[in-house]
Amino acid sequence: MNGNNKYLMLLLWMQGGYFFITGVWPLVHIYSFMVVSGPKTDIWLVRTVGILITSISLGLQASAIMKKAEVPIMIIAFGSALGLLFVDVIYVSKNVIAETYLADAFVEMLFLISWLIIFWRLRK
Repeated sequence: MNGNNKYLMLLLWMQGGYFFITGVWPLVHIYSFMVVSGPKTDIWLVRTVGILITSISLGLQASAIMKKAEVPIMIIAFGSALGLLFVDVIYVSKNVIAETYLADAFVEMLFLISWLIIFWRLRK
């Protein structure tokens, strides 16, 4: 496996792991999740997003386990990080969600930068 593939697999593991933790957390203990992320009125929506993020994480991790990352999984990884970054920044700026979501925005930005590096290296 060349260096690009090792970096790609590491990125899938890291993003998949991070998404798994952040997706499962509100499903298993919503109260500690709200202590960190702020109060929520629509718990069903928080859990729905948690299920979706967990599902994405499982796809990323499965791709890493199989050591095979095809374009569709890379698009899902990039797009989900981009979407979560925008949601974090926009809704923190509108005072809809707590400022702690800016920490998640920072992590999502790191994933995006990493994916851009991967895309740049793979195009060569």
